[in-house]
Order: sequence, then C-alpha cells, then structure tokens
Amino acid sequence: MAELYKAKEPFRFFTRLHLTELTGLRASILSQFLSLIKEVGGASIYHHTHRFLQQHQYLSPEPPNDFAYWVTEALGEDELGEKLASIDTMHFSNIRSLREKIIMVIEEYMEGNPLSKLKFSRKNEEFYFMKTVSFVFPTPYSAGDLKEFAECLHKITIESIYYHVFEARLRLEKKTNDFSRWMEDSLGDKALAVKIARLDPYTHTLEDLRKALIAMVKARLES
Repeated sequence: MAELYKAKEPFRFFTRLHLTELTGLRASILSQFLSLIKEVGGASIYHHTHRFLQQHQYLSPEPPNDFAYWVTEALGEDELGEKLASIDTMHFSNIRSLREKIIMVIEEYMEGNPLSKLKFSRKNEEFYFMKTVSFVFPTPYSAGDLKEFAECLHKITIESIYYHVFEARLRLEKKTNDFSRWMEDSLGDKALAVKIARLDPYTHTLEDLRKALIAMVKARLES
C-alpha cells in the first residue's frame, strides 16, 4: 500500500515571508511601460503576475494581472488588457518565458495600434514597478511516507503551500511543484505526481488548494 512505502528521502516543508519593494521605476505611456518590462528584474515580473495570490489568499481564486489592469484602467486600452489577462501563467515554467510572452503581446498590439504607444495614463495613475523579496525558513514538519505527508498538509500554513507550489515551479525554475518532484523521485509514485502537477493552482484559493491536495493524497492512500 502507498501509505506503507517509505520515501528514499523525507519531504521537508519550508515556508516563506515576503516583502514588497519599490524599484524606483515607473511608466506613464505604453512604450515606456514596454521598455521597463524588458528591463526590470524577474522579481518584479513575478510580483506583478502573482501579487493577488500573495495578498488576498482567501478571496477570488482568479488572480488579476497588474499589467492587464493598468493598461485597461489607466490607459483605456481594453483590447490589450484582455490579451494580457488571458495569458495563462500555468503554461510557463520560468519567469523568462513569461516575460517574453508579455512583451510579445504588447509589441504585437502596438504594431497594430501605433497611436497606443503615445497615450498617457491619467494623472497619478502611472505604473510603479515593484518586486517581491522572499525569505525562506524551515518548518518543524517533515514526511517520510504519503500518510505523514497528508497529515502535514493539514498543519502547514498557506505560505508553505504557496512556496512549494508557486515559487518552486516558476520563480525557482524547478519545472514542477516540490510535492510532485518528491512523490516521483523519492516515493516512486509517478501517477500521483503527474496528477498533482496537472492541477492548476491559479484556479484555487490557497485554502482550496490545500483541500484539493489533501483529497488527492487521501484518494491515493485509499486506492
């Protein structure tokens, strides 16, 4: 049974704290906005595509994109806003490729709408680029098998879930979430690893994501 199989290495849960810092960069027109998106560090791109998840963990699971919001609300470019909002972050495994997609969408729009690059934002509505700075800490929780893993999922904070699911895959470029990596590499349970990897975390609040993960693990234990 899966619950009796001991992992080669225990899964150690970590958590994170984060600070938001101003970069000192701001944009008031679309062409300037595009130039700065090309220039800012990855921590800024990450912040503006994940800010909602970090600050409103219990609310709507559909995270707004800061870039899409600004071009819609401050510049009045609704079509571009829709195109930016439709970028599916789940399809990207690193910040670099996500940035390239955002740049491509804006450049294609500006090519078809040349006057858009000169439109100024409304007064006091410039886009201020910020970045997320994370601090990672170990928790007292670890799991040596799938049953212990399920028990830990009940105890860890949502910040720990966020770290292992979102930051590990995209910001730390681990290709997949930490849970799936451990299940495949240490437990040898590829089926469950793939199932969790296919779960779209951007369509859940963090508490709902916890529940979904627990349900998947429990179903595996009972199978």
